[in-house]
Amino acid sequence: MKRGNRAERLVAAVRAVPRNLREDLWTTAGDDPPASTARRPRWLDWRPAIVVPLLLAAVVLLAVDTNRYAFAYGMGLPYGILVASLQSAAPVAALYRPVPAWWVSTGTMVLVAYHAAGRIAPFTPLPWYQSGLPLQAAVLFLAALRVRPRIAVEMLVISVLTGLFINAVLAGRFNDARFPVAVLALSVVVGTALRGRQVARTELVAQEELTAGERARRTVLEERSRIARELHDVVAHHMSVISIQAQVAPHLADNPSDELKENLRGIRQNAVEALTELRRVLDVLRSEDALSDGARHAPQPSLDRLGELVGNVRGAGLDVSVETTGESRPLSPGVELSAFRILQEALSNAMRHAPGAAVRVEVRYRRHDLTLRVTNTAPDGPAPPSAGTGHGLLGMRERATMLGGELATGPTPDGGYEVTAILPARTPHPPADPAEDTP
Repeated sequence: MKRGNRAERLVAAVRAVPRNLREDLWTTAGDDPPASTARRPRWLDWRPAIVVPLLLAAVVLLAVDTNRYAFAYGMGLPYGILVASLQSAAPVAALYRPVPAWWVSTGTMVLVAYHAAGRIAPFTPLPWYQSGLPLQAAVLFLAALRVRPRIAVEMLVISVLTGLFINAVLAGRFNDARFPVAVLALSVVVGTALRGRQVARTELVAQEELTAGERARRTVLEERSRIARELHDVVAHHMSVISIQAQVAPHLADNPSDELKENLRGIRQNAVEALTELRRVLDVLRSEDALSDGARHAPQPSLDRLGELVGNVRGAGLDVSVETTGESRPLSPGVELSAFRILQEALSNAMRHAPGAAVRVEVRYRRHDLTLRVTNTAPDGPAPPSAGTGHGLLGMRERATMLGGELATGPTPDGGYEVTAILPARTPHPPADPAEDTP
């Protein structure tokens, strides 16, 4: 059975050869590897510059080959010019249409050998050994840069068989063909190796871009999970207040109706269910959180802790000045938390990327928004390599967008950097005091 399968496979492979040759070698287009996004340009980007020396070499070969074909090979001047022109233009055409250029180069050698058979002197060398060899090698090399390795090998095999046919059958000579075969094979090997290196580098760049995009996406998801964990504490506090107030309200009214008690009981029940769902979501978000229980359940920071934050940064050796304008007032917990985190990340970036710079923090309370601005001067020297992910700006932008605010970042004219955030200033409504409703 195994021998039968091998025989069937061999027969199928032999039958597929003509079809593969037709598909590979009967085309006018190249098979370039995918474009690379690397900064260093591909060799095709230098094609206009490569054409110039090839054209100069083609002009020289045209003059030499025209004289040889017209007089030494007895083809006459018109045919000599035509054949020499096609053969000299083949390397230039291989930059744009490698397969047709290879066909032209191979066909002209056969045409010259066929026309010169029996008409040249016994010791006159054929194109297979003279100018035709470097031209054929150049065409194969340029074609190997543009086509797949299988097609390049097919071209090499056909070129070698054609040369041997010219040497033995048309010319009736049996000269040593090892040198021409070695030159053509070396041209294909070098061209295929360079193409493989280019393909590998392109795939590496594509993989690096994919990895960077995945890392950025993962960083954004982690920051969103962190925001969700922090906002859970804020929302849970308000839901707890609603639940307690709904439970206490019936005791603050004289003879509350059954409908009122039922509605308040429903409000409390909904609040309790909402708290339960929030805890379930938080358990999922914290399932891979490495923080300790004390850090998880600590109160979320607000702008009241800005002085503590600035003190820690100054203790790390950074010169920080703080300016607060407008009437300072309590804001909603979400705004307070996001403002603190944005300032914290901006100061951390200044410490990492601008050592020795002076940092200025501006907090401006306005009627409808809160403006945060962190500006640092140019650093004293190069920043040390950072071990972070480098996506802190994404987190700040996520927080500003979540609140319906804006974030702008960019370098300053003096070589520093600036981060500006505008957040809607929502003043929280104070909870109603139950004592005020006591009759």
